Order: sequence, then C-alpha cells, then structure tokens
Amino acid sequence: MPVPRHVFWLLTACLIPSGWSADSPVPAKPNILFIAVDDLNHWVGHLGRNPQAKTPHLDRLASFGVTFTHAYCAAPACNPSRAALLSGKRPGSTGVYDNRNPYHPAIRPEESLFSHFNQAGYKTIGAGKLWHGGPGWPEQWTLTHARKPIPNAEVDDRSIAGIKFGVLRGGDENLADTHIASFGVEQLSQKHEQPFFLALGFHKPHMPWTVPQKYYDLHPLDAIELPPGRPGDLDDVPPEGLRMANPGGDHRAILESGRWEEAVQAYLAAISYVDFQIGRVLDALHRSPHADNTVICLWGDHGWHLGEKEHWRKFALWEEATRAPLIWVAPGVASPGGVCSRTVDFMSIYPTLCDIAGLPVPEHAEGESVRRLLEDPEAAWDIPAVTTFRRNNHAIRTERWRFIRYAGGGEELYDHTNDPYEWTNLAARDEFADIKADLIRHLPRVNGPETQRENARLNESGRGEASGPEGSDRCNSSRGFD
Repeated sequence: MPVPRHVFWLLTACLIPSGWSADSPVPAKPNILFIAVDDLNHWVGHLGRNPQAKTPHLDRLASFGVTFTHAYCAAPACNPSRAALLSGKRPGSTGVYDNRNPYHPAIRPEESLFSHFNQAGYKTIGAGKLWHGGPGWPEQWTLTHARKPIPNAEVDDRSIAGIKFGVLRGGDENLADTHIASFGVEQLSQKHEQPFFLALGFHKPHMPWTVPQKYYDLHPLDAIELPPGRPGDLDDVPPEGLRMANPGGDHRAILESGRWEEAVQAYLAAISYVDFQIGRVLDALHRSPHADNTVICLWGDHGWHLGEKEHWRKFALWEEATRAPLIWVAPGVASPGGVCSRTVDFMSIYPTLCDIAGLPVPEHAEGESVRRLLEDPEAAWDIPAVTTFRRNNHAIRTERWRFIRYAGGGEELYDHTNDPYEWTNLAARDEFADIKADLIRHLPRVNGPETQRENARLNESGRGEASGPEGSDRCNSSRGFD
C-alpha cells in the first residue's frame, strides 16, 4: 500500500531545501532540473493507482512541491510526445503523430525548449533520452553520452513474445540510466557561472524491463496482483479502438503463456530501478549549493497498458496509455506537499518553465502555463487535456469525462467518477448528447498532414520498440539527446 502523504511529509521534511517556501521571493533566473522518464505510467506510489508500486524517491519529490494527479501526454508514443512537449507545438501543427514521423522537417531548432533557454543565457546541459530517434540539434548543449562502456552482463531472459524483460546478472552499473544519473550528480556538484538547464532523460521503464534481481525482490511474484479488468471489455469499442488495442497480439500471447504476473512484476521492478537512480540525483541536489535556487520538473512521456482493455504498451487513447506523472518543485511559487487534481496536459510544460523563469513564452507554444495551479492547486481551471494519436484521432479529458473521437467517426465516452477503468462506453446513449457536444468543441481544429517517414532513423513498424540489449533499440539509443 502507498505510504500516506502525511507520513512521507514527516520522513522527508528534513530533506526539503530549507531556504525557500511559497512565501519566499521567486529566484531570478532559477536553475532548471528537467527529468524525463520513458514509458512511466501512473503506477507511482503517491498517485495510488497501483498500490504495488514502490517509488519512495518519486514520492519524496512530490512532497517537495506540487504533484498533478491527472496529467496527460500530447501523444501516446515516444516521438510525438517529446516532439510536442519540447517544441510547444501539438501533433496537428507539426504532423508528428507517431514514431514513424520525423520531427526535423516540422520543428525549427530555435523553437526547441532547450534553445529558448540557451538563448536567454542559460547553460544547457543534457544526457540520455530527450528527443526521440536521434540526437536532435546541437542547440549549443554541453554534449555528453553520459554512458561508459557497459560490460556484456548476462541476462536471464524471461520475455513473452514482444514483451521483453529479464533479470540482469550484474549490478546497476550495467545499465545506461545509472550513468545518466551519475552525470546529473556530477553536474549538480559543480559550480556554474550561469544559471543552468540540466536535462536528464531516463530510459527505464521502457522495455526491455531488464534490471538486477534486487529490484524484482521488492515485488515478490506470489504477491503480484493483476490490473483490474472485465470480460468483454472491448465489446462496446468502435473498430478503430479495437485495432489500437490489438487483443490478438501481445495480450493473447500473455494469456497463453500463463505468466501475466511475471510481466507486471518486471514492469514494477524497472520502475523501482529508475526511481532509485532519480533518488541519487535528488540527493545530489540537496547536497549542492543549488538546492534553494532550482526548479524541478519531472514527467513521464506517456502511459502504458499492462492488459487493461486487453491492450499492452502505449499506442492508444485510453487512460492508461495517456496518463503519466507530472511533478513540479518551484521555489517561491509552489508550497511543498501540494496535490492538484485538475486535468492538464504536457503542452503546459514549455510555457510554465518560461513563466517561472521570467522568460517570454514564444508565439508558437500552444499550451498554457499552470503557474496558478502551482500557487494554488485548487484554483479554477477549465482547460481539458488533449491527446492525439495518429492523424485525426483525439481524446479529450476533463476531471470527470474522457471523450475519444477517431478519424473514421467512432466515438467513446467514459464517466471517470463512476467508471475509472473505462469499462462502459456511453457515447451512443442519448442522455449524454449534451456532454458530448461540450467536449467536442475542444477537439483540435488543426490536423496537418504527416511528416514523411525517415526510414534510416526509425524502424519500419513506427513503434520504436526494444529490439536488443539496453540502449540498442531505436527508442533507447545510447547517444546524447534522443
């Protein structure tokens, strides 16, 4: 069970930087610690969605500032999610809808979040997976691979068809994220003459979920509980949604293997591993001279299904594929321990960072700053979260409702007050016509053509899934800034 928030507050109060509170003045040009976590859904302790999750360091970070319990990606795939968040432009504006769509033709280097801060006088430093499928642009970064040569550690492979996982017969040093965290620790220990923007992109829990045994031991197999489900869950889903779910693929393979619990255990273990690495970075910040003058923004690039709605992976417009953690720590803006239940999407990150740092928000940025929610998590907010997957397929999420409309005209409507796992599609019922009409007005009006595929950079499936050992797949490249 997740530890109650008040207990975390007592355990971690001594680790919160002592020089600031929401009543402190906002630092001029604060440092930025920007943490991206690949494929991390809302299985995080303090969010309470899955009580089996053990994430003490993410929970500690949440106690430092404001956590958003209902934060959603712009697109449920690595490439379009990151392209939208880092450019400030929604998929319909860029044509970057899927992993197969290159972002370079549609996004100018100067539109990048990192370039914007660099041009404003920040020292921009980064390591790990930030952009997808390639190094992005130089952007005058201090480039680093943040990765030492990794020995060929043995792996006890336990994969089930395309769901890749296993036990690494070696220590944490055999994983790229360990070295990304070490790079962050090193940077935070140094004196910087300019304000810095330090971006760390962690790969896990992206597949393969291959981590040392000690992280599996945190989640004993005989205690694993499967995600809630309902027989016939896809019976009221339109054909477009059924194709995204693809129940005859990964889900059938998992069911036929009889090893669903093992896959859930492996995902939880991978989360616990990356949580530990993030904890190392947070400890380093606490020990550093930058603790009282650093804004932290942590986000997962999208959600992940582990059998909910007979679906695995992301690549869908339901709750599990689109919801991910979003945590802000902002000296002088956000009080420790804040919890915001307003629905926001990750298009808010670019303008919020500008807002807090006192930088102008560029005209191309389509999101809205959530600063007022950091100052008051209960403040009024009537902007829904919008997620797009492939052209003309959209989900609108408010605090109560999720509405999905597909390019072919199929629709889904779910009442999260009474149906948090989206088991009953209400879209065809006359009594919900007015609710649907209100949600429809938030559908994106700009749905530009797809950017052309760049075969040399992304795999043919367009899904960028793991195809080999740590760091070797298209989505987990070992190069800096991907």
